[in-house]
Amino acid sequence: MNKDQARGNVKDITGKVQEQAGKLVGNSNLRAKGVRNQAAGKAQKMLGDAKEVLNSAKDAVGAAARKR
Repeated sequence: MNKDQARGNVKDITGKVQEQAGKLVGNSNLRAKGVRNQAAGKAQKMLGDAKEVLNSAKDAVGAAARKR
């Protein structure tokens, strides 16, 4: 797990908590902020996932090149 994946998960969870808190106290601004944080967290996690795929591909190409 890289930094973007971890930070994305934290933002997503924080957003879920904020959204539920906003629902609980009837604060639409807090609820909206929670939804935005969830979206930002998911996007950051996807970025981290893409970086992991690229690093794996880079490692595979390097390993294949060393075999030759």
